Amino acid sequence: MATNCLIIIDMQNDFLDRLEDEGLASLLRNLNQLIDMFRASGCPVIWVRTLFEPDLSDAFLEMKDRQIAVAIRGTPGGAIHSDLRPLDDDRFIDKKRYSAFFGTDLDRVLDELRPDEITLAGVNTHACVRMTAIDAYQRDRRVLLASECIDSLDAEHARISMAYMHNKIGLAMTNAEIAKAIA
Repeated sequence: MATNCLIIIDMQNDFLDRLEDEGLASLLRNLNQLIDMFRASGCPVIWVRTLFEPDLSDAFLEMKDRQIAVAIRGTPGGAIHSDLRPLDDDRFIDKKRYSAFFGTDLDRVLDELRPDEITLAGVNTHACVRMTAIDAYQRDRRVLLASECIDSLDAEHARISMAYMHNKIGLAMTNAEIAKAIA
């Protein structure tokens, strides 16, 4: 049984290419540090990817209505950023909506791993991270929010989302605080 597991959300080129260079560099550096800490502690790492078919047949309404083609399966934009290091024994979950739980087998994977808590990292704070955190909370899962490893294209919505989630849905923690929690 894992005491914690790291769930990394949407660290894909199409989402990260829109972040400012300095913010992206910091996010990647902090996330790699967090990944290394989890692996050193023997805690599993789960990569969640948003991936759609090229014809958008499986996309949500706004994407279909506006013909927004992002995170397309098999394209460079849908790939995990090259500065990150997924391993073959990591778990991978593909999703079609904001929450990593909606229409995926994440519940089954977590039931198998049986972590006491989960740590969320990735983008975007106000959308996919927030919806996944809320869905985890609704499933009575304890949530840590890796505050140095979460970012968003929308700073104001991100600030409001983190303020809402902290101490209600989960605990926002720095990498140093998470290191102590998983030691």
